[in-house]
Amino acid sequence: MRKQALLSVSDKTGIVEFARGLVEAGYHILSTGGTAKLLAREGIDVQEVADYTGFPEMLDGRVKTLNPKIHAGILARRPVPEHMAALKEHGIDPIDIVCVNLYPFEQTVARPDCTLEEAIENIDIGGPTMIRAAAKNCESVAVVVDPADYELILDEIKVQGEVSAATRFALAKKVFAHTARYDGMITNYLTSLDAEAKPQKFPAVLSRQWVKVQDLRYGENPHQQGAFYREQNVEPGLLAGYEQLQGKELSYNNIADSDAAWECVRSFDAPACVIIKHANPCGVAVAPTCEEAYAKAFLTDSKSAFGGIIAFNGPVTRACAEKVSHQFAEVIIAPEFDEGALELFSAKKNLRLLKIARGTAHNDFDFKRVGGGLLVQTPDIQLATEKDLRCVTKKEPTQAQITDLLFAWNVARFVKSNTIVYARDGMTLGVGAGQMSRVDSARIAMIKAEEGGLSLAGSVAASDAFFPFRDGLDVVVDAGCTAVIQPGGSIRDEEVINAANERGIAMVFTGERHFRH
Repeated sequence: MRKQALLSVSDKTGIVEFARGLVEAGYHILSTGGTAKLLAREGIDVQEVADYTGFPEMLDGRVKTLNPKIHAGILARRPVPEHMAALKEHGIDPIDIVCVNLYPFEQTVARPDCTLEEAIENIDIGGPTMIRAAAKNCESVAVVVDPADYELILDEIKVQGEVSAATRFALAKKVFAHTARYDGMITNYLTSLDAEAKPQKFPAVLSRQWVKVQDLRYGENPHQQGAFYREQNVEPGLLAGYEQLQGKELSYNNIADSDAAWECVRSFDAPACVIIKHANPCGVAVAPTCEEAYAKAFLTDSKSAFGGIIAFNGPVTRACAEKVSHQFAEVIIAPEFDEGALELFSAKKNLRLLKIARGTAHNDFDFKRVGGGLLVQTPDIQLATEKDLRCVTKKEPTQAQITDLLFAWNVARFVKSNTIVYARDGMTLGVGAGQMSRVDSARIAMIKAEEGGLSLAGSVAASDAFFPFRDGLDVVVDAGCTAVIQPGGSIRDEEVINAANERGIAMVFTGERHFRH
């Protein structure tokens, strides 16, 4: 029996070279539609599936490979005599390689003008059937859905005359992950449509897929196991697309804290530095350069900065690296490190350097696991601007105060609730995080400033949610704060506004809160 390969791809990348290599290795090529036409134009001897099966394509191409001559050739187990006898009886040759990638459903539904009819027409039927059949019979058949695997297959055929069992098994696993993701995309799309086929934000059935990057030494604590997964297509700007330039393997907590640091620092347009400890910013600053931003951020809470994660939204120069090298850090993140910085950091063998491309992408959903369930929400990427602010006091903030209020408000988005952030001149002065009482957060932030020798006189304060009573406001004013930003929305807003007027400070409402649990 002759060796056969069936090639039918929507992504034509590398398919001509792959087919040519198979022909040189003695394979007979079967193909369909556009793939067959392309191979023929390139001078490759190819047989149309319709000619091979004796059954024409029909129903606008919906039926072409759904035929016993195809599926028997794929599914027949070579070591089973009865299977091979059945093939011989019906004049069917085995199909040894199946190369198929599926209709571009994901790209189709990503178009804003995609109709339901177009989406349904791009649901592949024959392709998944063939590759699942080939993957099931991986003891005999090599199945490929990724052009990146073409070279490996040709190399093995050239060296050992066939694709190895280990590679066939690896390719089969890849196929089932591929079809699971494909069906998941279809499920997400269709179950997000209402009765009138209008899209809703959350599908009735949510399917996701992540690919394991690495097993971790342990999870959040040493007695827990951990692993890191990323989405298959990570868009620029997201942490999971990092490139590690040096240092030890990242831990579970390193990755979680690095994400908090990167998400915060990339939210600023000016050169910025963020220092994270246990998922909370302990120092944040903006300045004309990243080097100056680091110096200001470190002042906020130099004690907590020890062993922290440091993130920059701009290039790290040697001068910046020299400043940073004076403190112990677990991870340093930036979109770029110059040669001088890399040379200097290279002396710290355990220091992890992560390079992350700048980008505007955000996760479509945030997830939180609960017992037997999953909480899903859109990410908190709403960033207030000056036009969103509503002054509710007799005293209005100055332009300089507005700049600091917006800075503090942005930082508060990334601090665990309850949150109070003191700031002045583009730097945090004290951060109070994660307390059950907002008053306690205000006091802790004040204590942090005092420990750092930073005066709160003339500072501004941001509260991630409204002040339920005036006591919290009194604490920040007693500390030296002269302007406050908060969402408003409490039944006691009037009490708090009156307190602000009594104390002679400016206060603005944003109309939005930023709880972070």
